[in-house]
Amino acid sequence: MSKPICVPEIFGCDAFNETTMKRRLSAGAYQAWKQCILTGTALQLDVANEIAEAMKNWATEKGATHYTHWFQPMTGITAEKHDSFITPAGEGKVIMEFSGKELVRGEPDASSFPSGGLRATFEARGYTAWDPSSFAFVKDGSLYIPTCFFSYTGDALDKKTPLLRSIDEVSREAVRILRLFGDNKTKRVQVSVGAEQEYFLIPKAFYAQREDLRLTGRTLFGAAPPKGQELDDHYFGAIRTRVSNFMRDLDEQLWRLGVLSKTKHNEGAPCQHELAPIFTDASNACDTNQLVMMVMKKCAAKHDLVCLLHEKPFAGVNGSGKHNNWSLCTDSGENLFKPGQTPSQNAQFLLFLAAFLKGIDEYQDFLRCTVAYAGNDHRLGAHEAPPAIISVFLGDELTAVVESIINSTNYKDPGKRTMQIGVDSIPAIPKDNTDRNRTSPVAFTGNKFEFRMLGSSQSIAGPNVALNTIMAEELSQFADILEKADDFESALHQLVCDTFTNHQRIIFNGNGYSDEWKEEAKRRGLSNYASAAEAFPHYISQKNIDLVTKHGVFTESEFRARHEIHLQSYNKLINIEARTMVDMVMHQILPAAMHYSSDLAESVNRKASVLGSDSDLAEKSLLERISCRCNTLYQKSEELYQNIKAVPEDSAAAAAYNNNVIVPGMQAVRKDADYLEKLTAKSYWPYPLYSDILFY
Repeated sequence: MSKPICVPEIFGCDAFNETTMKRRLSAGAYQAWKQCILTGTALQLDVANEIAEAMKNWATEKGATHYTHWFQPMTGITAEKHDSFITPAGEGKVIMEFSGKELVRGEPDASSFPSGGLRATFEARGYTAWDPSSFAFVKDGSLYIPTCFFSYTGDALDKKTPLLRSIDEVSREAVRILRLFGDNKTKRVQVSVGAEQEYFLIPKAFYAQREDLRLTGRTLFGAAPPKGQELDDHYFGAIRTRVSNFMRDLDEQLWRLGVLSKTKHNEGAPCQHELAPIFTDASNACDTNQLVMMVMKKCAAKHDLVCLLHEKPFAGVNGSGKHNNWSLCTDSGENLFKPGQTPSQNAQFLLFLAAFLKGIDEYQDFLRCTVAYAGNDHRLGAHEAPPAIISVFLGDELTAVVESIINSTNYKDPGKRTMQIGVDSIPAIPKDNTDRNRTSPVAFTGNKFEFRMLGSSQSIAGPNVALNTIMAEELSQFADILEKADDFESALHQLVCDTFTNHQRIIFNGNGYSDEWKEEAKRRGLSNYASAAEAFPHYISQKNIDLVTKHGVFTESEFRARHEIHLQSYNKLINIEARTMVDMVMHQILPAAMHYSSDLAESVNRKASVLGSDSDLAEKSLLERISCRCNTLYQKSEELYQNIKAVPEDSAAAAAYNNNVIVPGMQAVRKDADYLEKLTAKSYWPYPLYSDILFY
């Protein structure tokens, strides 16, 4: 029987969190750190030295011998370079030292990370800078220090720096709005984020036997098993012991690191599961989600399992996404998207709601591009994930409020007054009086918005940068109008009414999977970029460039670089998948099918010698079908191989070519290969089938 876990005792014990800082730092150093977090005040060197010494002592007591500046390059995963604490002390001895300078700044090689043209390959210098708002932690014998990553010329080379910039921007603009409502206490508005993580667990032995899983993270081949997820018996079902042991181990490791792992359950597809955290600030949420994915993979290996984070590892069953729950909260804990108990609070809520709807409508292409990824193309628009069309679900009650404002009609008001957005007149607004809509890309769920389009393997930084920057822009526009108004209440009512009226097309509460919605969305003028390749060109529209540069979230060169990296990543992933597919066909699938057909031919000949050549033999019919399909598979594989060699060099042209030529070619190859799998005896087939993997 495993030892009971005392969660309050172990929670955060491996994180250099605020409690640990209070205990190990002087009062002056602790307050200096707090001011750095709250106001951006730079830390003096003596304070940095004290924090570094305390951090090093704490880490070495926990067995750490090295430290690493842990950063998030534009690969979408994390990076780390480990240095030991040792310093020569003479006479062949060493001491353990760590200075404030080493804490605050590092210098990893930047030449091999994607830069999108910001850096030449031969320009190697890059820097990491400590992010004091994220807690350091100890793992695997090293002290991990969350950092930003930038080039010698100061360009952001990571996903975290723009996120921090966007957090500052939306906070500044939200505080401007709050001042207009008489809030003179709030100094900072925090972005609150919770990222629900879906994943698959499969036996390591099956994973090792499949080249496609090892090289691409998904199965490029696989015929549908007799059973899939039709019975819905896996969703929220009893968790198998092997998986439960993994989840228990995972929870303990995450809790020790201070990650607020809250919910775990089986998801819709066989072998699919989900972990959901308690919400925290956006910067830490981004760090901890990366940490969750990293710990998941290592923890799975301990249990002889493999954690698959690809968006669609198995065809025919649900893929994996990541639901990004986003909201704004004041430094006193007030949620700005929570309908309040008083008229003034409700008026404030409606203003923030109007800003959000306006922003999503105006920048729907930007938001769509943040989830444009090769793996996500297998999910978006299917009957398991939101469509590629951006819309916002408000629910019937809140939609009725919005419509009553637009139409100046009554809304459940005993006094029979028309809906006025004055701070003294608006009636109560229901908080959560409607069902949820799982087909909606962006859904209001009571006091937050759930952005449901993210792929399971993606960093949450990009989508949150977009949400933050879009919201900052709309709040900035609103503040400019209201700060100049002679009559605040009248201007407020007109602003909210006009905004709801002009952007009501983005509100949709129906079935996002239906063909009718696609037609309706087209009539409304909403964009529908079904694939990543279709979405990419819109990322660098002038409107989006103006948005991010105005708010200092990206320079134009930084923004264009990210567009180029998205294109390169997409092209590389498709290229790896296509080449892996050809390799598996030529070295595994065709040899297996031909071996089986050869044995069938021998059987046919033996029986024909006894029964006669005109005999109606099952082997003969099967042999003809397999031989015919082998021929077409070979031809389609050869065509795919030739098409791979013809991919254009230009990144944008290559993305379009891959989407229009390579991907359909891969689908054609798979169709024949999966048909052969159904015809070939299992003992001949070169790798585990779906029925083996999903129902182990």
